[in-house]
Amino acid sequence: MLKGIDPLLNADLLHVLRAMGHGDDIAVVDCNFPAASVAAETVTGELIRLDAVDLPRAMRAILSVMPLDSFVDEPVRRMEVMGKPDEILEAHRDVQAVMDETEGGGWKMGSIERFAFYGEAKKAFAVVATGERRPYACFLAKKGVIPAP
Repeated sequence: MLKGIDPLLNADLLHVLRAMGHGDDIAVVDCNFPAASVAAETVTGELIRLDAVDLPRAMRAILSVMPLDSFVDEPVRRMEVMGKPDEILEAHRDVQAVMDETEGGGWKMGSIERFAFYGEAKKAFAVVATGERRPYACFLAKKGVIPAP
């Protein structure tokens, strides 16, 4: 255990988050997402499993150590509901609340069509698969920078 580090952040996830650079994306996805096959095509080829937690809990842990990219309009993007791209589901609202809690308010969440999301996730640094069972609870989060003191 480490002081000040969320215990959900296992060694594999901490390694990936630390290795990511500014502008790299991490895919944080629900239990129905084809995580293993998509992860095989990411920068690291890594699939990190957090099967026992829901997506907001996983995002809270990740955003406790990873800054969001303030140089883009939408540093977190959600998977759109098929045929209803503007529909905001409970899982989407929950992640927006986590963003506001961990990063302060004012962060805008973007969206990506479902099949385009798969392609973007393959370009991510790594994939984190959660135990989230709600549909369309898949997100890409872009890493920002920590400013100089």
